[in-house]
Amino acid sequence: MKKSIAALASLALLTPSATAFASVGRSDHSGFVVWIFLGFCGLIVAAQLIPALLVMLGLVKGATEKQPEPAREKVH
Repeated sequence: MKKSIAALASLALLTPSATAFASVGRSDHSGFVVWIFLGFCGLIVAAQLIPALLVMLGLVKGATEKQPEPAREKVH
């Protein structure tokens, strides 16, 4: 009885690991064109980050800049 429980337990522990060794090669089958497309997408994201950073820096600069006092009216 104890041998059968031990055998079932070892079988249950080793069964999931058998599928991990079944795949040897790459499974995504992505070629050169896919990598060019992903690089182009990254270039678009990087190109949009530069103006966004400049706008954010301008907002921070405008918020921290000391505002000039308004001119007072002369009373006669």
